[in-house]
Amino acid sequence: MEFQKKDAIYIQIADLMCERILRRDWPENNRIPSVRELAVNFEVNPNTVMRAYAYLQDQGIIYNKRGIGYFVAEEGLQTTRKLFRSNFVRIDLPHFCKTLTLLDMDFNEFHSLYKEYQEKKQ
Repeated sequence: MEFQKKDAIYIQIADLMCERILRRDWPENNRIPSVRELAVNFEVNPNTVMRAYAYLQDQGIIYNKRGIGYFVAEEGLQTTRKLFRSNFVRIDLPHFCKTLTLLDMDFNEFHSLYKEYQEKKQ
C-alpha cells in the first residue's frame, strides 16, 4: 500500500478503516480484522495499526472485547459519518471551493459533473 505524505500513516489507515465502515463492509457489532492482519495487509508495523485502532476507539467508532478482538461500535456508522463530514467541511471543502473559484466553475457546472459521476458509479 502506498501512503501519502500529507497525514500520519496511522491516520491514513484509520481513514481506510472508516471507508470500509461507511461502505458497510464492516457492519456494526461485527468483528474487524486483527491488528496483525491489517499490518500484514498494509505492510506496516503492527504498532502503527495499533495507533489507528486506538484513535478509532477514542472516537467511539470501534471497541475492544478483551481476548476476542475489535468490533465496530453500535453507532459506529453514524459516528464515522459525523467524523468524516466534520473533516470534509473543515479541511477538504475550503480547498474544493477555492479550486472551483480558481477554475471559474459555478455550482451548476459542478452539479452536472457530479451527476455524471454518480451515474457512472452505478
